[in-house]
Amino acid sequence: MVVGQRHQALGERAIDAAAAVDQQLAGLDQRSGCLGHGRRAYREDTAAVSASRRALSIVGRISVDIAPLRESRPYRALWIGQLVSMVGRQITVVAVPYQVYQLTHSSFAVGALGFVQVVPLVAVSLAGGAVADRVDRRRLLLLTQVLLGGCSSLLAAGALLGTPPLGFVYAVTGAAAAVSAIDSPTRAAMIPNLVSRRQLPAAQMLNIALFQTSLIAGPALAGLVLSHAGLGAAYLIDVATFAAAVIALLMVPPQPPRGERREAPLAAIGRGLAFIARQPAVLGGFLIDLVAMIFGMRRALFPVLAATTFHAGAGGLGLLFAAPAVGAVAAALSSGWLSRRSRLGTVIVVSVAVWGASVAGFGLVSSLWPALALLAVGGAADTYSAVCRSTMLQTITPDELRGRLSSVYFMVVVGGPYLGDIEAGSVGSAVSPEASIVSGGAIVLLGTVAVAAGFPALLRYRQHPTTTEHRDTESR
Repeated sequence: MVVGQRHQALGERAIDAAAAVDQQLAGLDQRSGCLGHGRRAYREDTAAVSASRRALSIVGRISVDIAPLRESRPYRALWIGQLVSMVGRQITVVAVPYQVYQLTHSSFAVGALGFVQVVPLVAVSLAGGAVADRVDRRRLLLLTQVLLGGCSSLLAAGALLGTPPLGFVYAVTGAAAAVSAIDSPTRAAMIPNLVSRRQLPAAQMLNIALFQTSLIAGPALAGLVLSHAGLGAAYLIDVATFAAAVIALLMVPPQPPRGERREAPLAAIGRGLAFIARQPAVLGGFLIDLVAMIFGMRRALFPVLAATTFHAGAGGLGLLFAAPAVGAVAAALSSGWLSRRSRLGTVIVVSVAVWGASVAGFGLVSSLWPALALLAVGGAADTYSAVCRSTMLQTITPDELRGRLSSVYFMVVVGGPYLGDIEAGSVGSAVSPEASIVSGGAIVLLGTVAVAAGFPALLRYRQHPTTTEHRDTESR
């Protein structure tokens, strides 16, 4: 009996012990499951953080570099003032051809604006660049801003007093082009002295972003102002915006000439041209851009296209002028990769080819929105080409020659489209606007191939990164 009870007690204790072991094992399994779940959650969180970091890294690599605006107070002041004044200037750029078309209803008369502007531009540009290398550049810019504001005041007065003669509009527009031929090269030559050399590509892209932003805001505002307030109000807005440029320039330190050498004007111009001839990559860059601007810029046909092809009126005209700038701003905001790209010549050639293809496609469509999309693609390609050309030019050129070479650059960038206006208006009147556009895009493609083959140094050009400073302490 006692033995049986003892065996029973032992059995009960064994059962209890087994149950305890089972509970412990179950607890271990539960804790193991929790641990496994925690490890999986940790791995998932780590993967999410890594993906976020990779995404931010990609965004950081392609986003526009704003270091020049953040670190250089003079450059920041110059940039902001120019942004405001350029918006007003682009309102006038739209208003003038609109006014000429209203006066004449002739695409040829609108295209003739190119001739009216390119003649003083060519006549003054080289001399203006030589002057920019000999005097205080800030003081010279203050003078040009006052003169440009005066030209816009005359256009406003003519529009408000009635219907001005066509010759008056041509004359004032030509005078403004002559002043711009001094203003733009002087401004471009001053920028390398306001930022470090390593920041120069970013500064050039910020300048292009500024210009292209004005090409969006200016034409868009121009369409609204012309539709609701008229030509006089459009010109007066331009006059008001020049005050911002003057105030900004007063915040920039004086920019006296750095070279001690004094030359006769013609000799100074000749030395600048000789420098270009000795740099085949620079010369090739000038030529390929000249082809792109003369045969790819079809803005003289925008008024007739807006009225007859797209049936969009003044608002559509503003959109046509603004569309390339939309693509250009998108390109500028995603331009961080250019700072790490060494083969700038290759970027130039490919970008110009894309520009030509976009122009040809623009001539083949008859609906407004596809046309705007193609113009935006072309604007993006032109922006990448422009920043690479400008960076290459400012890097290679010594400071005492920057005014002269910037004047040649300006003559190509601005004079080329004016010649393109003449060519586009003439072909558009003789054949059709569409034929003028398509043939121009095809010529750009052929010209790109020809320049790339004739100037292999352009394709081979590499930008070597450096941190050498090119600005004085007082310019920071």
